[in-house]
Amino acid sequence: MSRIVESLAEPQTARARMRAGSGFEAEAMVSISPLGLLAFGGLVATILLSLVPIVRASRKRIAPSDVPKLP
Repeated sequence: MSRIVESLAEPQTARARMRAGSGFEAEAMVSISPLGLLAFGGLVATILLSLVPIVRASRKRIAPSDVPKLP
């Protein structure tokens, strides 16, 4: 079992290089472990799931203006 845990904690690295025309060049590198990627995915899923009640609440009908307001 310890091999599985060790492999999940070992960071993975990705690099990308991009050129556009003769004057622009960009390079990016990211390093993250599979456990970190799972944590990041959980955060994104939680944020997306929390948007549903907010959107529903914003679509509720507003009371007509002829209804008397409560004090």
